[in-house]
Amino acid sequence: MDELRHLRQGESTPARVGLGITGVSLPTRSLLTFQMDQAFARDAIQDELATVSLVQEIAALRSGSALQWTSEETPVLHSAARDRNVYLRRPDLGRRLAEAELAAAPCDLAIVLADGLSALAVNRHAVPLLTELLPLLAAGTTLGPISLVVQGRVAIGDEIGERLGARMLLMLIGERPGLSAPDSLGAYLTWNPRIGRTDAERNCVSNIRPEGLSYEKAAQLIHQSMATAVQQQLTGVALNRRIGQHQPVAQLLNPMEP
Repeated sequence: MDELRHLRQGESTPARVGLGITGVSLPTRSLLTFQMDQAFARDAIQDELATVSLVQEIAALRSGSALQWTSEETPVLHSAARDRNVYLRRPDLGRRLAEAELAAAPCDLAIVLADGLSALAVNRHAVPLLTELLPLLAAGTTLGPISLVVQGRVAIGDEIGERLGARMLLMLIGERPGLSAPDSLGAYLTWNPRIGRTDAERNCVSNIRPEGLSYEKAAQLIHQSMATAVQQQLTGVALNRRIGQHQPVAQLLNPMEP
């Protein structure tokens, strides 16, 4: 067990490795830490999207941006799941909008923030990530309204992107909480979002948080994925196959163009 000491001390991973043993049980410290982390994960699932503060923070982003925004609004939308209990039992309802009206001028990129399984992740990390990402976009890029979705899952972005006439959709959503990471943010990129898209048609950057993938690094990866998607007009497995068959990813990473 001594060779695992550096892992237990969190030098290489926060994962539970070599926790030790006292008699026939875990040491008390390890057991209490496990119970505390499990409570954090449960709280994250039940947490609520901080819509009021997010709307204010997004407005600040918009006022300082040189991008071409198609709307000054930040729509707060709801999925067809009326509450958290229904959302957890009926994943299909979390993939569809409850509202019928959502319209704006066509845009190059639409961004959606949804609570997913950890609103805590969105509340903490979505705006800091966008603060790093938006300046990387080309000046001519048209950006649709940044939408907030309560009780939303990844696929609900397809409906929003379709209604906004977006060429590409970026969904930022709280990932399933883990015992060492209750606040991981995921970023899903979909080219030509339309109802009926599958997960195989998306690219994902995950574990975005200070203890995981930093905001700066995540923004760079997302921007690189956007640039590749624009050039190939694809995302997902089909894009990965095309890149693998023809040329290295690095040769495709040009600045995003409208």
